[in-house]
Amino acid sequence: MNETSEALRRAFDHATAYLEGVDDRPVGTTATLSELRSRLRIPLAATPTPAATVIDDLVAATEGGQLGSASGRFFAWVIGGALPSALAADWLASAWDVNACLYACGPAAAVVEEVAGEWVKDVLDLPRDASFAFTTGCQFAHMTCLAAARHSLLAARGWDVEANGLSGAPPIRVLATEQRHGSVERALRCLGIGTRALHPLPTGDDGRLRAATLATALAASDSPTIVVLDAADLNVGACDPFAELIPLAREAGAWVHVDGAFGLWARASRRHRHLVDGVELADSWATDAHKWLNTPMDNGIAIVRDRAAHRAAMTLSAHYLVTGGDARDAIDWTPEWTRRARGYAVYAALRELGRDGVAALVDRCCEHAKALAHGIGALAGAELIAAPSLNQGLVRFLDPDGNHDRYTDAMIAAINAEGTAFFSGTTFRGRRAMRISVVNWRTNEMDVRRTIEAVGRVLANGRVRAT
Repeated sequence: MNETSEALRRAFDHATAYLEGVDDRPVGTTATLSELRSRLRIPLAATPTPAATVIDDLVAATEGGQLGSASGRFFAWVIGGALPSALAADWLASAWDVNACLYACGPAAAVVEEVAGEWVKDVLDLPRDASFAFTTGCQFAHMTCLAAARHSLLAARGWDVEANGLSGAPPIRVLATEQRHGSVERALRCLGIGTRALHPLPTGDDGRLRAATLATALAASDSPTIVVLDAADLNVGACDPFAELIPLAREAGAWVHVDGAFGLWARASRRHRHLVDGVELADSWATDAHKWLNTPMDNGIAIVRDRAAHRAAMTLSAHYLVTGGDARDAIDWTPEWTRRARGYAVYAALRELGRDGVAALVDRCCEHAKALAHGIGALAGAELIAAPSLNQGLVRFLDPDGNHDRYTDAMIAAINAEGTAFFSGTTFRGRRAMRISVVNWRTNEMDVRRTIEAVGRVLANGRVRAT
């Protein structure tokens, strides 16, 4: 067996052992920062080390340092697992090792991505003639979509932003809710629009933007305007009333962008589709495949109605580039030059699930989120503060001494240390809470029961004190 084969065999064995044991080991990490540093900070040898030895040593040195986000009991952030076919396809993408920026660099990768993008638009029931791009994640999906918006809005005012930059351009105004994700703000920073252009809009008690609020904000200025709406905010999964809001924005000449990092996948479900009615009216959409579609990490998706604006914002030419003729060159649609062949994992995941499987995955996660939120909220010492309308819920823990915020954070730490499940904290309406997020294909009813029982044990032990 040659060195490459042996290293790959060892990696396969370690990966298989890890995944087969994911239900038995703690979801949280057990190794400390100092332990990981001491194991990994070895002197760099002057002589080569066999590849298989490197893999074995790497696995040993990182033992206990892998957060179990692949587990069905990981409920902290909106991080999916990896479906078997998507994981395997991603391994193949690494083995084939092509730069998926041009058809000329990877013909098969280009065609797979082309087909996968069409399938995504079909499953999400978005305009079939819209352009798309596979990016590193929703951060770059936002940047791609908002770059197209910047081009379109300024071109309408006679300004060529790609040639002239933003100095001297009509200032762009951005309207987004108070529940917006931080990736939207960073996109504005990177695009030169700046966070001062952002005007936060208050939402109602249900976390949704009201039509009257948007109408007032739109009427306040005739500046080129981008409206950012949420298809599931990160705390309670609230979806804005798109059918009401988007026509208002379009009438005012605004570009409507939807942050649908995970909530956009509700379009695939007959049971939950009503939550995102009207979202298809927007100008652009950003989502992640590595959330609800459960591909490996590094897989975001940007979709843009105006293909010309999208291409104008991203494309480039150089004398040494070999264009694909009728083939699709990803470099025309993404902000990356050297890029991973992400389409393989998306293609594989959609083929493995099929239309019905995507819908069932969404529905199943939503049911598990409700069961978790209501089950934990019903425990003595806990309180449900936001029941899931989709796959996100919030609970908090009640301190006998009245310091509920600190007690909630202490309880989250104690639950995570117990090891059965892993959660994260958030602040919602001025109160600290534990966020429950379910997007993993592995999560099942047993995971839900085990988690509720574990939280109950931690509460009953009474070891936690607010500090």
